[in-house]
Amino acid sequence: MAHHALASQESYNPNHLLDILLGKMQLKNDAALSRMLEVAPPVISKIRHHRLPVGASLLIRMHEVTGMSIRDLRDLMGDRRTKYRLSDAQGRPKADDKATPAEQTGTAGNYAH
Repeated sequence: MAHHALASQESYNPNHLLDILLGKMQLKNDAALSRMLEVAPPVISKIRHHRLPVGASLLIRMHEVTGMSIRDLRDLMGDRRTKYRLSDAQGRPKADDKATPAEQTGTAGNYAH
């Protein structure tokens, strides 16, 4: 069973966040919560069983539905990281990709008005 790196943090407890949301939204169960968040019920189950982390899009949806800040939502699940880090490889062009001369000089897309 694969675990997300965040799940290895001792303080990480997405169940606390989900339980708080159930109470705040006055919902009876996880199925009602999944409907409110517009996600499939198995997503909530996988989060509860630490098989899926609370992703950015779900966190944003929780913010939209509850009005709670992202920071507060992250605190409720025990995510104490101050920054999210991407790997060095993400976003880099592949070594065999060749930039056009305009891209190399930084003039691509610059239009005079």
